[in-house]
Parts: sequence; C-alpha cells; structure tokens
Amino acid sequence: MKIKRVAQLRSYRQFTDHCDSVGASLPVDELALAGDDSPLARPYVYRERKLSNRFAILPMEGWDGTADGQPTDLTRRRWQRFGQSGAKLIWGGEAVAVRHDGRANARQLVINEDTAKSLAGLRAELIEAHVERFDAADDLFIGLQLTHSGRFCRPNSAQLEPLVLYRHPVLDPKFQLDDAACVMTDAEIERLIEDFGRAAVLARQAGYDFVDIKHCHGYLGHEFLSAVDRPGRFGGSFENRTRFLRETVALVRKLAPGLDIGVRLSAVDWIPFRPGPDRLGEPTPFDGARYRFAFGGDGTGIGYDLDEPARLLALLQDLDIQLVCITAGSPYYNFHIQRPAIFPPSDGYLLPEDPLVGVARQIQITAELKAAFPSLTIVGSGYSYLQDWLPNVAQAAVRAGMTDFVGLGRMALSYPELPADLLAGRPLQRKRICRTFSDCTTAPRNGMVSGCYPLDDFYKSSDDFTRLAAIKKEAAR
Repeated sequence: MKIKRVAQLRSYRQFTDHCDSVGASLPVDELALAGDDSPLARPYVYRERKLSNRFAILPMEGWDGTADGQPTDLTRRRWQRFGQSGAKLIWGGEAVAVRHDGRANARQLVINEDTAKSLAGLRAELIEAHVERFDAADDLFIGLQLTHSGRFCRPNSAQLEPLVLYRHPVLDPKFQLDDAACVMTDAEIERLIEDFGRAAVLARQAGYDFVDIKHCHGYLGHEFLSAVDRPGRFGGSFENRTRFLRETVALVRKLAPGLDIGVRLSAVDWIPFRPGPDRLGEPTPFDGARYRFAFGGDGTGIGYDLDEPARLLALLQDLDIQLVCITAGSPYYNFHIQRPAIFPPSDGYLLPEDPLVGVARQIQITAELKAAFPSLTIVGSGYSYLQDWLPNVAQAAVRAGMTDFVGLGRMALSYPELPADLLAGRPLQRKRICRTFSDCTTAPRNGMVSGCYPLDDFYKSSDDFTRLAAIKKEAAR
C-alpha cells in the first residue's frame, strides 16, 4: 500500500482529511499553543510532587553499554540529552536488566553491585544537564526500568539464549525455539523475583525516584500475562498470571521502602505478523478457533478486548501503584501496532495499515483505560510518528483527559529539545523531527550502537552510518 508521508501534510485540513481517509480517529487541535496557554504546560501533582509539564521520556533499550553492563560515553550523552529535553517525567530512561542472562543484547545495561555507582552517575548527569539549561531540577521525577528479556535474551552475542514461561505455538517456530530446557521452573521464577528486589534496592541507593517493573513488548513480565497454558503457581488463571507482579511488588516494598513503583504495560497484544506476498505484513496462521496468547486480545489475533487489561489496572490500583505507561504489542513480532513507522526495520515487513491508524489505536486504548481509572497517572505512547503534528495531537489528548503525560521515545533521540522548544513558543526544528526511518532499530539489530543515524550529526558522521546504508540497500533488494 502507498502511504502518504506526514511531512507532506502541511495544513490542518490536509492532516485531518488524510486521517479521515485512512480511518485514524485522532484528537487534534488546529493550533499548537505555547507557554502557559498550552495544556502540555499544565502542572501535574503526583503524590505531592509537582511536575511542571506533561512530557515524559520513555525508556528505550540501549545498545551502547560495555560487555559487563556499564554505561559508556554514548550512554551518558543520551541521558544528558534527556535532561536537556525539558520533560519532567523520565520514565526509566533506559531498560536495565536485573541480571546478565536477562539482557536483550550484549551491550544492554545491567544493574548490580558493580554497576550501581555508574547508574547513579547517569542520573546525576541527566540532572546536571537539566539544571544547566533550566536552572533547577526540583520538579524532575526520574525512574529506572527494570527488565528481564525472557524469550528475547541475547546476553552474550547476536545469538538468542531464551528463557520462556511456556511453549508458544507461533513464536517458538518463528524464532526457531525447540529447547524445552529454556522453560523456567517456578523455583527459577522465585529466584528472579529476588533479583528484581535486589535491583530495586540498588536503584533506590542510586537516587532514583521509582522503578518500572516492565510488563510490555514481549519480554518476560509481559509473557506472564499470556501464560494461559502454563501449569503451576505462575500460569493459567489471572491470579496466577499476575503472581510474578504481585510478589515482585511486595518484595520491592519490603526491601526498598519509599521507592515508588510504576508499570509499563502492553495493554494490547496481537498475533505475530510475518512478511506475506511482496513483504506485506500479514498475521501468522494459527490453529484453533481463537488465538489465546495475546494479553488484551479479542481472540481473533488482530483485535483487542480491554477486560483483562482493566483487571490488571484495578490490581495496580489495589497495590497502590499509580504510575502506568500504556503501550502495545512487541517490536519483535508486530512492530506496526507498537511503534508505528513509515519505514519498517530491515528485518521487518511492509506495513499492512497506515501508521496513523496504529497511533490512533494506542491513543484510544490509553484514553479508554484512563477514563476507567481516572485516579491513575497514565503516560501515553506512540506519538513520535505524528511528527510535525505531534504538538497538536498531544495537547488535544491532554486537554481532553485522554492521557496525563505524552511519552516520547524515538523523538527524544533525534530531537530531544522538542518539549522545551514547544513550551517556549519557539518554532519546531523540522530538520530534527523524527521521520521514523527505523534506523534506530535496524542499526542495533545489525551489531551497531543505538542512535539516530539520519538526523543526529554525531551518528551521521560515524563509520557505522556508511555500513548501515549498505545494509539497508541490500535489504531493499
């Protein structure tokens, strides 16, 4: 399908007409407001902490640490830019593995006794960069995302070394998983909960305000939620599938009192997609009348039902977890519903829908959950693809109460200062707006460090830029 680029939609009428033509129902204001007039500049009070705007930096998976999980100068540069962004909620900044075998790549950060000091340094450098630009940082709220990558573990090389919760009828053959020994036992899960508890203690000592117990994007926390066929204490019923979360939260509260907790949640998942004719993405066929392995799915594999996600948010509320970041799907098997982009990663598939439809879906799901749980602090995802129209949609969503915070991921790599420029009334720097080329995914998946190669001159001038161009050219043949 031919997709019209957002950068070509230069007027409000062009943008809204195009959204209507592709079936993307988005909230959008004709004018983006600046300063105190903007809904995005409204203060938000979280547990007596006043955050002075509605922007959040979303956690991303870094590929530029050391072999033993320490940050490098590249990692520090990225965190300094997060501090310069002007966003007041830093949701994790980085996905940090709680132990070595849980790394999604061999350069992902790890939190342990050896790395805790450097992770504290990352936080300090972010704050220093924020103070240098904005004079103060008393309204920053900074968390660290704790993760184990489960079936997508690559702790030592590009080779998968998966740890899973159950044998998946579609994902196992897709990723050539045939080793029953990689299915975690209940005892192994209980030891992992202890690892999360230890990691939380170190995060608290490093000065972080909260930790995110990651439950999204196909990683281990997310896989618990779909473990309907797993026997024992951690599978089957909703109560069992949320036991890992409940026991982890209880341990964090016991070992690290005063440390706040958030959860980033794939509220909706779909069946894995695959390249079909002409590489167009299509759902992978499955046996049976219903696809049962998508948390928040409706059984068709390509639709959603928010009954169980709402039960989970009610559980979070009961656990006194107020911070919830809503996302969807997985970058490994249905990236177009999780991270809408006009250009797929080199190992992906061509888009089966206009990416604006995926953005609208995430915003609508977030809005439905916010309406059902108004007391929760909700952070929305999926906004980067909106590009020039991000301010107009973001302020409309916040003004209408569809989300409390607007989360920025890829956009923070190419143009971290977008929140500061927007709120100050400065024109957006169009040459720095993320155009979703997906190089920030393609490069790491081919052994290069993470970064925005097309728009960040720092990476554009690197040797990896030429190598990446060759890889993309080959993939396009």
